[in-house]
Amino acid sequence: MFDTTRAFASFAVPDAARARAFYGDTLGLAVGPVEGMEDEGLFDIDLGEGRAVLVYPKPDHEPAVFTVLNLVVDDAEAAVDELARRGVRTLRYDGFDQDAKGIVHGSPTVAWFADPFGNVCSVIQEA
Repeated sequence: MFDTTRAFASFAVPDAARARAFYGDTLGLAVGPVEGMEDEGLFDIDLGEGRAVLVYPKPDHEPAVFTVLNLVVDDAEAAVDELARRGVRTLRYDGFDQDAKGIVHGSPTVAWFADPFGNVCSVIQEA
């Protein structure tokens, strides 16, 4: 019924230029304009292997109450250290046994952080 080879995820931000700088410059992800939609501020976060997440501006944006982007890493502790070096702090949640850096060790190992607009992202180290 669906062509899953062309399916994609998306989330909103109130300021596309600032978001593009955060995801591209601060996080170091590959970001690029959506062809033909540059003037509207849409951009893609390239996740490799033909996968991308669409980010679009929404002036009345309210952040989701769930994680919008999970980034798989080989070493969650090293990733959290690098995020901290870049000025990104981890989030803390009641009910999770997080260490001093905000990491939940287990299967998987995970730490959450937010973009400048409150959208929650994570780094995940798979077991």
